[in-house]
Amino acid sequence: MSISRGTKIVLSIFAVIAFGFIYVPLGVILINSFSVDKSLTWPPSGFTTEWWGKAVQNEGVREALVTSVGVAVVATLLALVLGTLLALALGRYAFFGRESISMLVILPIALPGIVTGIALNNVFTTFLGGLTIVTLIVGHATFCIVVVFNNTIARIRRMGGNVEEASADLGAGGWTTFRLVTFPLMRSALVAGAILAFGLSFDEIIVTTFTAGPGITTLPIWIYQNLFRPNQAPIVNVVAAALVIVSILPIYVAQRFSNADERGAGLI
Repeated sequence: MSISRGTKIVLSIFAVIAFGFIYVPLGVILINSFSVDKSLTWPPSGFTTEWWGKAVQNEGVREALVTSVGVAVVATLLALVLGTLLALALGRYAFFGRESISMLVILPIALPGIVTGIALNNVFTTFLGGLTIVTLIVGHATFCIVVVFNNTIARIRRMGGNVEEASADLGAGGWTTFRLVTFPLMRSALVAGAILAFGLSFDEIIVTTFTAGPGITTLPIWIYQNLFRPNQAPIVNVVAAALVIVSILPIYVAQRFSNADERGAGLI
């Protein structure tokens, strides 16, 4: 069905408005990170790179960065193992309640973050004695699993079972088939899922607020705590701008792996 020229123009206008609504504020943050002003003012009266150097030297920023990276790495590893196993079980085997389990796996990412955070907080404080770094990692892993699961099960379904059956017909055992056939075909989907899970965990704040133990501060939490403190606005802008830039990289790399995955799927 062809689209008229007027419709294309209207859609293009709406697209520009939508992108502007999303990306103009991000651009303002980036510009303000180079502002000479210590308060949030627009337009900036001048530009400097001083705040970037101070952000690097800030001990609170460094500690929060290390915590964010550590939590994201461990949560991603847990999600990679559990999400892959779930995808293999739900994508390769038919059993009673499979669709219900699949819905339960995806549910954490569909629920509002505050609902998930409150639920986890109640469980951790009631049955596990309180909040620690472990509860924070578990909280992040709950939604990271969904990202890995979605990428992996989509790849498994596109891949089909013919190559695995052919491997079995040629005498290969289950582990050999997985190691030499299934895993290489799934690899790009696993990498893409892991990168997205890391990015999602790295900049998450809502669930973190309800599952982090006392004294545990991630980078998004540090930004929130220092946002309205006097003389901290420039450094907060720097950290926020760096967080936006860093968050772009996992999305870009995951997209490249997903595209490679699609090309590979077309060869099967």
